[in-house]
Amino acid sequence: TMPLGATFFDQTCFPFIDGYPDSYADLPQIMPLIHWAGLTHSPWDHAGDADFWEQLRARALALRASSDRALMIVVGCNLFEWGTFLRRLDNFLVDIVTEPAQVERLLDALMEQHLKTLEKVCAAVGDVADVCRFGDDLGTDQGPFMSPKTYRQLFKPRHKILTDYVKQNSTMHTFLHSCGSIYKLLPDLIEAGFEIVNPVQTIARDMEPVRLKAEFGRDLTFWGGGADTRFTLNRGTPAAVKDDVRRNIEALSPGGGFVFNTVHNILPDVPPENIMAMFEAIDEYR
Repeated sequence: TMPLGATFFDQTCFPFIDGYPDSYADLPQIMPLIHWAGLTHSPWDHAGDADFWEQLRARALALRASSDRALMIVVGCNLFEWGTFLRRLDNFLVDIVTEPAQVERLLDALMEQHLKTLEKVCAAVGDVADVCRFGDDLGTDQGPFMSPKTYRQLFKPRHKILTDYVKQNSTMHTFLHSCGSIYKLLPDLIEAGFEIVNPVQTIARDMEPVRLKAEFGRDLTFWGGGADTRFTLNRGTPAAVKDDVRRNIEALSPGGGFVFNTVHNILPDVPPENIMAMFEAIDEYR
């Protein structure tokens, strides 16, 4: 159920719902029309301003001078998700099986836009920011949206181009936000150049922290997975929250490569005492 006073939004505009266009020349004008672009307002809204990139660098340098915390810049550069935004999820899932050539045309058009963004980001803050955050929700609760074979064919080569660009043109580490069960894709995501994964959805199939750490802890940093936000943090007792946090820290932190974070956002239905219990468990572990 939604909290009292909350508003729910759903996307109704899918620019390519009737089929793929012959040309993607107007893709930059189409992308701002979709759901997320229309709802979310951020500094990227002003990326076309003449002094945007100079101001971005100045702000990043000011943050670096005033803090010893890691600096992250969110670039998105989604591929699979942009297909769902433009075609609608059900259509795009069918397309990746029945019309892979059309999907690749779309992905290449998106890559052209994403690489332009990365070029500007790396030039502006590539020597200042520590982490470059990409996004692509590739998983459901039960497993990936696609087979590893399909990921390797359509998305992995393009993800590799994006991460290679960052590594060749900056000192930033590569971070992928991908909800759901992505266990079966992790070997390929590592080969695609991602160094950090988030949010580590621990209650999804095959995403047990002990298993992830044992199999991929040498190659990945886990940024998340600290506290389950689906059932425990919002519905459990403070004692249950503490137990969950302790188990996750004990599984993911040995040897480093773990940044504590809740699995996802802390929503209004989370009792304050459970938030306190989470922080107490962290302090007790230290």
